[in-house]
Amino acid sequence: MKHDHILIAVDLQKDFIDGALGTAEAVAIVPAAAEKIHAYRAAGWPVVATLDTHGKDYMSGREGRFLPVPHCIRDTAGWLPDPQIAEALGDCPRLCKPTFGSMELPALVRELTGAEGDGEGLAIELIGLCTDICVVSNAMILKAAFPEADLCVDSACCAGVTPAKHRAALETMASCQIRIL
Repeated sequence: MKHDHILIAVDLQKDFIDGALGTAEAVAIVPAAAEKIHAYRAAGWPVVATLDTHGKDYMSGREGRFLPVPHCIRDTAGWLPDPQIAEALGDCPRLCKPTFGSMELPALVRELTGAEGDGEGLAIELIGLCTDICVVSNAMILKAAFPEADLCVDSACCAGVTPAKHRAALETMASCQIRIL
């Protein structure tokens, strides 16, 4: 294994922080999230950023019908990572995903860490937005791909659509043997 730790920074984009779907709670986590990204990079561990990515036709798709707020439209200001997050990420890989969870994420984790099989000996940490939608979705995909990995979520570096939904998502992940920091 090349690395035994990896950080997944989920959708720390302008539209989820202070844009179309932004919240005060999301704004509040940015400094801690940027610090966490810097710490991983300083340790020499890989960091991957996911980017919620939609096209101009967002409103005509299923998600747009259920959440009729255009957001994270590719190549718009709202699609970009928050400037403080972008600075912390530097040249880290960015994985565009058209929906809540990325089925491509486990393969990228394997590529960057050298993890094999069930992920025993691998520590995967997630931070980001929104706890109750994209963070939990990616956590569950990674849990299925790496059942023996030490999977954790830093609750201080996450925010949900609402504080109550944030707490509920953390409880759900804890029930699935994902450590909550």
